[in-house]
Amino acid sequence: MKAKVTILRRMGAPRPYGESRPLEVVEAELDDPGPGELRVKMAAAGLCHSDLSTINGDRPRDLPVALGHEASGVVEAVGPGVARFAPGDHVVLVFVPSCGHCLPCAEGRPALCQPAAVAAGNGTLLSGARRIRVDGTPVNHHIGVSAFSTHAVVSEGSCVKIDKDIPLDMAALLGCAVLTGVGAVLNSGALRPGQSCAVVGLGGVGLAGLLGAVAGGARPLIAVDIAADKRAVALELGATHAIDPSEEGAIARVKELTGGGVDLAVEVAGVVPALKFAYDITRRGGTTVTAGLPNPKAELTLPPVTLTAEERTLRGSYVGSCVPLRDIPRFGAMMMAGQLPIEKLMTHRLRLEDINEGFERLAAGQAIRQVIVFDEDA
Repeated sequence: MKAKVTILRRMGAPRPYGESRPLEVVEAELDDPGPGELRVKMAAAGLCHSDLSTINGDRPRDLPVALGHEASGVVEAVGPGVARFAPGDHVVLVFVPSCGHCLPCAEGRPALCQPAAVAAGNGTLLSGARRIRVDGTPVNHHIGVSAFSTHAVVSEGSCVKIDKDIPLDMAALLGCAVLTGVGAVLNSGALRPGQSCAVVGLGGVGLAGLLGAVAGGARPLIAVDIAADKRAVALELGATHAIDPSEEGAIARVKELTGGGVDLAVEVAGVVPALKFAYDITRRGGTTVTAGLPNPKAELTLPPVTLTAEERTLRGSYVGSCVPLRDIPRFGAMMMAGQLPIEKLMTHRLRLEDINEGFERLAAGQAIRQVIVFDEDA
């Protein structure tokens, strides 16, 4: 079938993206879903820094690639052998499909699925196939989803069924911002009620993590970002304090507020100085979690003696250490109960054709979460 697909053919285009237009919305041919695959009609797709890091070249992908990984939609067709889904099901797309058979999957850590990592690196679905063609040429999938498209063929392991009473525009954020941010706090960080917590980096993922910390009963809850407007939003969302890490004495201020440092610091900025700040404000015996994705060449320098002598924990968190089949319904229920008001993170609704302007807005720090809503695309 024919579909509109958003293609990146070159990385590192100059800004502003509204003028250089690195992303092209083109007509593509989608193959029918193969064994264990679905065709999904997209309802909504969020613009994320992970997409931006491919556009600007920080996290290279083989080109051409059909971008987008945070999305929701409705199942249109299923391939042979698919039993868990049927046409009409509402789904959230997950950018790490779980094979269910490798060692990490067997251990309950599907975010580390080994075949999924291979497929993502190769630009294929979990089956090893590419289902997108433009002018007869195969196009790479973006981490198994390619959500900036009117339709996508995906592995069934990339989908989680959700209740139909969850609004699909909000549901899109469950697939990345909420999984990554809330999961980093509640799963990776194992936040307990009454513990002190800091969230370093207040983009869409960071503010989702902050909402998770509010729901988890963190106190005090310290929001950290160099942008004053984002700190103001964090205070509106439930942070008890907001700190500019570039100000002199910022680390001392956090330690003063918490009696020596936070129990849990969660960094989601994706840059080394932010991770170093998060580590420096963590108390003796505390935990620092990093869920950011810095440039692969970046390196962090720490005094390793602090890990031993202060019994510190430094932990990575990918996809919020989540089990999507468990956590997407869980976080969706919290959202519908008002415990995770993620609708407050949605600052812009876009048409697919406005995607370059949206990524310029994201690169300029002028948005929290922008969502392409396809029903408004006509």
